[in-house]
Amino acid sequence: MGVTRSSYYYKPVEKPEDEAYKRLIFEIYVNSPFLGYRKITIALQRQGYRINRKRVLRLMREMGIQAIYPKPNLSKPAPGHKIYPYLLRGLVVDHPNQVWATDITYIKLSVGFMYLVAILDLYSRKVLSWRLSNTLDVSFCIEALNEAVARYGAPEIFNSDQGSQFTSNDFTGLLEKLNVSISMDGKGRAKDNIYVERLWRSLKYEDIYIKGYTTVPDCMEGIKRYFDFYNAERFHQSLDYWTPDEIYFGFKDGQDLRLAS
Repeated sequence: MGVTRSSYYYKPVEKPEDEAYKRLIFEIYVNSPFLGYRKITIALQRQGYRINRKRVLRLMREMGIQAIYPKPNLSKPAPGHKIYPYLLRGLVVDHPNQVWATDITYIKLSVGFMYLVAILDLYSRKVLSWRLSNTLDVSFCIEALNEAVARYGAPEIFNSDQGSQFTSNDFTGLLEKLNVSISMDGKGRAKDNIYVERLWRSLKYEDIYIKGYTTVPDCMEGIKRYFDFYNAERFHQSLDYWTPDEIYFGFKDGQDLRLAS
């Protein structure tokens, strides 16, 4: 026929038991997408199926599925992205909108993980905006920044870590258009952004861990309630027991409440 043998290869036919296992794996995955191949293997074995980890891993790869879990190195910059110097060392922050800071954390739900970004005014500790997303795409960070600027104007300095979202051209380009000075934490220096880290701790220990949200809508509503409480009702020791709203808007009205106390 004029066809060389080296041009064609035998394509194996999938075994019927593999098709059955894939259906079982998918059922487990849909209900618990945070389980990896090891735990799915155990789940199948406890149901009486004789299957090992290697086979489950191979089938999951063929199905194109993997456990949903918080990815490490949220602060890892992308190759080629510009890193800006840290501008806050020795800086006295003495008025609102002088310095804003941001960071990303993850929220664990029964259906997997969501990523949360928030923008904080460092002088008043006020949460200016936030967004929840199921991916680490830069778009939800840009949405949060646009909302904060639309509601409160642009800051003088914007500080972040070296995460790829904040070093991306889309994000830094927006700040440059607003004539905002860009500051980034030093590599491996978590204390450079300690105020946002304290916000995450307060949110998780005072709300997330207590409420145990199971769905994304419940989580979004819960975070909104907590940040409203955090801004308007929660007394902050670092603010001499004033609230962030009192400090932020009091200064705007010509009353520096912290100095008055």
